[in-house]
Amino acid sequence: MVGVIRLNENLERQAQAYFEELFVVNADPNWPECTLSDIGSIVAGGTPSKSKSEYYADQGIAWITPKDLSVDKSKFISHGENDISELGFSKSSTKKMPAGTVLFSSRAPIGYIAIAQNELTTNQGFKSVIPNENIGTSYVYFLLKNLLPTIEGMASGSTFKEISGAGMKSVPTVMPDVNIIQLFNNFCEPIFKEQEILEAENRRLSALRDSLLPKLMSGEIDISSLDI
Repeated sequence: MVGVIRLNENLERQAQAYFEELFVVNADPNWPECTLSDIGSIVAGGTPSKSKSEYYADQGIAWITPKDLSVDKSKFISHGENDISELGFSKSSTKKMPAGTVLFSSRAPIGYIAIAQNELTTNQGFKSVIPNENIGTSYVYFLLKNLLPTIEGMASGSTFKEISGAGMKSVPTVMPDVNIIQLFNNFCEPIFKEQEILEAENRRLSALRDSLLPKLMSGEIDISSLDI
């Protein structure tokens, strides 16, 4: 598992370095100023009433909370601890978002970032970004990482800091040349695919370890005769 994690981290560093090269170090001063709302659609979430068990399902609509991202540090996410039912979806303010949406936790804490592997929803602790067609997921993912200090600085609140929907939409950035964005997305595409595969392999190995370790500890599986 350690080797899988290190390989994944190395791929992440490659993509991060290329983003900084294209959009930070060699940023064109003539790129026009814009806001995040020009980069993609900003989508908030919602929570069905916890007192209505029928609003939740074992295998329903994927519903993500910041806690899910605190437990699972993966870059890609398909489901959280709980799913919601179609009824729960219809009775809440949450919205369905397509695969490729970049999830961004907007409070408690600000700045968990993950990519939706499939259609899903979130609770109100997110201000997620559905990338515009000519922008793409890879660029938005690293852009949000780069903008995190700015977003944190725009957050407000006495109990805990939160960035509002209006605040998220107004986060200042620039609009790079679309050909440069496409160059970056093309570079990232095989990297992101490999990272998805590596994360799936890491989850498989973790599940195997978790199922075997108790049996080894209890003696249910005897390895004393193995020639190691």
